[in-house]
Amino acid sequence: MRTIDLRKYPQPRIRHHANPQVYIPLRQLRIVPPNYPPLIEKIDWQTVFANGRPPTVLDIGSGMGHFVIEYALAHPGENILGVDVRKPAVEWIANVLCGEHIGNAAVLWYSVANGLPFIESESLSTITYFFPDPWFKKRHVKRRAFTPALIKEIYRMLCTEGTLYLMTDVPDVDAYQRQLLSEHGGFDIIDVISEQQWFTEHTDQELFCVAKGIPYVRLRCPKRPSHV
Repeated sequence: MRTIDLRKYPQPRIRHHANPQVYIPLRQLRIVPPNYPPLIEKIDWQTVFANGRPPTVLDIGSGMGHFVIEYALAHPGENILGVDVRKPAVEWIANVLCGEHIGNAAVLWYSVANGLPFIESESLSTITYFFPDPWFKKRHVKRRAFTPALIKEIYRMLCTEGTLYLMTDVPDVDAYQRQLLSEHGGFDIIDVISEQQWFTEHTDQELFCVAKGIPYVRLRCPKRPSHV
């Protein structure tokens, strides 16, 4: 797999947290902030990926795109789509993908709080959601993107043998996600211990945790086809 010298693409200064309102569905806002990601109802994938086909992998909260870029390079036969609420991060990743002619990866400035109607049902083999904003305070939990509504969307988008992958270094977030998945009932919840059950590609935060000795949890959640 070829490597990319990201020093060619100076990273902009990006705040860790976006405007809290971007984590709220647009229909619930009285006043729409100027930095709210646009709604997307439908996409012509021929204008997005070089092969003109829809994505097979979705990375929710793609951050600075380390995982998206590595995955695309390692799996040239698959299309990976990243979505993130931080516009500067999305623009920077898009610049790297364009400059390196990586045609099987794309990123969108978008808030999953509004659902993902532009992705067809049962079209994805893999969905990843890594190191989300924890929103520790109880009154801020509503800003967490991982909601019952998003889980329903994830279940809808995954193919019969599709899998959701979760990773976090915050125990409270891990417990919260497990609870919501259990309440939904459409996924097995499997703790990943063996590297053979995980990706060879990494996120920036994962590498940071490894370097600093910070424990983190990885879950593999296969879709249960019999769930109603």
